[in-house]
Amino acid sequence: MVLRSCWKSRHKSGSGAGARRILAGPAALLWLFVTQFVCGSSAVMETKNVIQKDGQFDVTFNDTVTSENQTIYAFNHTVSRNKTEGVHVSVDVMSQGLESPILFVVRQKQAVLSFQVPLILRGLYQRKYPYNHVGRTLCQPPTRALSETQYFFVDVSTLSSQGTNYQLRVSRVESFTLLTDKKFSFTASPSQPQYFKYVFPDGVDTVIVKVNSDMTFPCSVMSIQDIQCPVYDLDNNVAFIGMYQTMTKKGAITVQRKDFPSNSFYVVVVVKTEDEACGGPLRFYPLRPDELIDAGNRSKVLDVVVSPAINLEVYVMGMLFCLGIFLSFYLLTLLMACVENKRMSKKREVFQNPADMSPAETGKTPASPYEYGSFADNGSTLSSEAITDSATSTDNNYGYIERSLDSVGRSRQESLSSVEEDDYDTLDDINSDKNIVRTKKYLCVSDLARKDKRVLSKKYQIYFWNIATIAVFYALPVIQLVITYQTVVNVTGNQDICFYNFLCAHPLGALSAFNNILSNLGYVMLGLLFLLIVLKRDIVHNRALVRNDVIALECGIPKHFGLFYAMGTALMMEGLLSACYHVCPNYTNFQFDTSFMYMIAGLCMLKLYQKRHPDINASAYTAYACLAAVIFFSVLGVVFGKGNTVFWIIFSVIHILATLLLSTQLYYMGRWRLDSGILRRMVYIIYTDCIRQCSGPMYIDRMVLLVMGNIVNWSLAAYGLIERPNDFASYLLAIAICNLLLYFAFYIIMKLRSGERIQCLPLVCILFTAVVWGLALYFFFQGLSTWQKTPAESREHNRDCILLSFFDDHDIWHFLSSIAMFGSFLVLLTMDDDLDTVQRDKIFVF
Repeated sequence: MVLRSCWKSRHKSGSGAGARRILAGPAALLWLFVTQFVCGSSAVMETKNVIQKDGQFDVTFNDTVTSENQTIYAFNHTVSRNKTEGVHVSVDVMSQGLESPILFVVRQKQAVLSFQVPLILRGLYQRKYPYNHVGRTLCQPPTRALSETQYFFVDVSTLSSQGTNYQLRVSRVESFTLLTDKKFSFTASPSQPQYFKYVFPDGVDTVIVKVNSDMTFPCSVMSIQDIQCPVYDLDNNVAFIGMYQTMTKKGAITVQRKDFPSNSFYVVVVVKTEDEACGGPLRFYPLRPDELIDAGNRSKVLDVVVSPAINLEVYVMGMLFCLGIFLSFYLLTLLMACVENKRMSKKREVFQNPADMSPAETGKTPASPYEYGSFADNGSTLSSEAITDSATSTDNNYGYIERSLDSVGRSRQESLSSVEEDDYDTLDDINSDKNIVRTKKYLCVSDLARKDKRVLSKKYQIYFWNIATIAVFYALPVIQLVITYQTVVNVTGNQDICFYNFLCAHPLGALSAFNNILSNLGYVMLGLLFLLIVLKRDIVHNRALVRNDVIALECGIPKHFGLFYAMGTALMMEGLLSACYHVCPNYTNFQFDTSFMYMIAGLCMLKLYQKRHPDINASAYTAYACLAAVIFFSVLGVVFGKGNTVFWIIFSVIHILATLLLSTQLYYMGRWRLDSGILRRMVYIIYTDCIRQCSGPMYIDRMVLLVMGNIVNWSLAAYGLIERPNDFASYLLAIAICNLLLYFAFYIIMKLRSGERIQCLPLVCILFTAVVWGLALYFFFQGLSTWQKTPAESREHNRDCILLSFFDDHDIWHFLSSIAMFGSFLVLLTMDDDLDTVQRDKIFVF
């Protein structure tokens, strides 16, 4: 019975008036004497002298303690229901008694706080750091009475037979309760953590707690805990309850009233014993397991301020603003579609009823296809007006014979016959014809649009169905994973799992950063709008084919919409997966945000190439296999690429080889083979073209593009090998974007060189998209967070909201980049509209 009572006396304190009377009366001395005698900390029974002293606030007690005596300091203070007053206990030990430390036990209402001095805190690999100066704040149990006097006792004991000097000071904490929008500065260290109380004012349901410091190190932890005892305020237990995050200079946590039934919470700040959690250098490893390491001065000056978060009106305004921006594009598109339909109707009437005018009367002479790419002495080039007039002229001297509707109809019926691409390609005469046609110096679109229209339509529709299948199987596990991430964050309270901009992260329901998710709505809405625009054009074109329209059958760039459908789907998936990524952005799910960016860049390049090379464009299976390889390397680069020389060498070699293979494919229009005889053929070409007769390249324009492309790609490969950028995913995306921009610039230049023109709508789209892309990239490079650093280092880049107090710089990047991508798609869709009435044998390939 006595042993049980001894255990209770060490782990529980009396409560109520009766218990206080026993502890304060003479019986307390007898009871303490008996318990210490029966079950002391050592195995040897010994008698201790118990000394009780009246404690006083703000008075320093200089005393000595041995194994033969125990000192009890009795304190009392008045607790008010309307005012919370903090109490801080500070202890200094003069001697280095590490083998027999002094034990301090603070017994108070509903709680017991105990700690030893020197205080041993452990770091990484169980390294030990002793602290002789310890300060702890007592938790404050709530009281129902208007005013109440509470007692607490500080027991001091040790097992050391030699006397150990110590200093004890108990003081009241000024400004223990934080006020709204009022900054409070304080100092903390690993052995002297600090925490403060905040009470939600009336009408405020959500607040954001910001802790700042001018000092990067030492690393610290801020925690939000419910009002309860004990308070977990040491490095080894601060993560037990509540929400917490590591910090260097900045820390911020959004707190909602619904999560704290008492309408109040503690803000706890703890300085860690080591800095590796914040990206700091690791200390040396101790030579002996029991070796103690001098922690040095790890005090840190911080300030804390609690501010009200946004209210419901700001949420509504943010959502309406987001919807309003993208719905305006729907309205603008509808208006422009009405105007365009009227214009095209008039244009079709003029083409179907041409004026009875000869070339001499028009003053324009159709140009020969063999003038493509050359500049005559008089500086004349082929103009789009000449191409258009050649399509409407009935003069047979220029090689154009107007076909009757009957012959066009028969041609249409033949093209719709049941024929497969393999049947078409396996004919020997067709292979010979391919070799002859594709080696012409100047090719026209009709030379590379010889395959059956139905076969090509099916071939390019596979792009859409494949990406739709990929999207379903990719998105489902992604959604499941990010829901799990968010659940883990909400349950554990670990704010280091996700890399948000914590200064502008507005929660909604279970989501921690709803604004970052909402801003991705533009990708989905504009992707859907682009699909509707493409569908409209597809329906119009199919109707024209059904009625045997001469323009649809024989003029313009061949209309294949499968790649456009794939691009629109990819844009929508980019929005969905970017939203999933921003549910909990971190190191392990970065590919959710970048995978479809690679796909969009690849599909745009394929579409540009398809416009002039419909017969020889890559199949969907080959294209997606290459994109899968790119994504695979993206993952490898993030996991293994940081500082790995071997990886960068291998990647650079593969990058350069892929560039050379693609250059060969583009230069020879697909008429080459990668087999055992390729080296022999290369040597033969070098001998005949460079040594024997030193002739220049046959396809000058293509050579210029490929030389520039190789220079750019080799430079990027060299940059990656030398600099080894940490953000490999962005580096890989930069390679794709640079190649896309280079090919697009080449396409525009060659289009103008060929005498074609850019109509008003695509020209406006090009200029508008260029401006929007510039603004978008400005906001993208603001870098509000990064998962390539530690969570604490990432928070150093956090900034406040800049738009409607709801959206940050990265949200604006989402807005602008979705608009810019939509504009880029419109450019690809409309840039060759000027050729819709031009015969295909007058449209040049480049």
